Amino acid sequence: MSQSVIPAPSAEVKGVAERSAPGAGERIARALEKSWRPFALLLACFGAWWVVAAAELVEAYLVPSPGATLDVLLEKTDYVWHHTWVTTYETLLGFVIAVAVGVFAAVVMVYSQTVEKTLYPILLFAQVVPKIAIAPLFVVWLGFGIAPKILIAVLIAFFPVVISMVTGLKAVDPEMLQLSATMGAGPWQTFVKIRFPASLPHLFAGLKVAVTLAVTGAVVGEFVGANEGLGYVILQANGNLDTPMLFAGLLVMSLIGVVLFVLVEVAEKLLLPWHASRRGTDVTTTF
Repeated sequence: MSQSVIPAPSAEVKGVAERSAPGAGERIARALEKSWRPFALLLACFGAWWVVAAAELVEAYLVPSPGATLDVLLEKTDYVWHHTWVTTYETLLGFVIAVAVGVFAAVVMVYSQTVEKTLYPILLFAQVVPKIAIAPLFVVWLGFGIAPKILIAVLIAFFPVVISMVTGLKAVDPEMLQLSATMGAGPWQTFVKIRFPASLPHLFAGLKVAVTLAVTGAVVGEFVGANEGLGYVILQANGNLDTPMLFAGLLVMSLIGVVLFVLVEVAEKLLLPWHASRRGTDVTTTF
């Protein structure tokens, strides 16, 4: 009995159009199309901020003007840069440790149900405990150095990494695993060639969340006990009613999170060009 072969969709089939690879101009146009709305919203927010400050709807010591905030950043560039670097360093180190430990824990949990049943409730319990509540304990144990800040950043960023990695490793098509076993691949080969690559989209989704949470963790640690970092800057500005510096610290802290998120997004685009969300040439339906 002959088997019928279903032809691949082509541009000649009604309702289907083949999309060619986008050129440089088209890619720039797409980037602008995606980015103009967020920029417009940011401009609107800054415009509303300027209007509130200029009309003196709120006292200046409560909400400084954008100009006053920018003046503080320009006048104390070295001061702000030093504390920004401290927070960035704590964030990156905590994020890297959280990724390494989280990926390892996820792999162990997926390959051992005993470990998963034992470790998962503990991870859930550790996640629901407010980090701001246990941060003073870390300061008592580890002192006022950099270690408590990194530890808090690790604890906050760890959960999204391990959960997304476990989900990705379990989301592999069972038929691919059966095919791998049929072809004689061992557990390590199956992991390297099938499980790990298939889990990367889920992992990167978790990394985007984790890298922004790591900034929060580092700043929380600085709130509790520190003599440098953006958390320290914000606390000092709050105590001195220096709202321009307080707003400047908040803006820089937000900028760190945005930049790190974009870097993870770029890494995902470079490492996962094969993923469906990254394909540039697809057959797309037109109805």
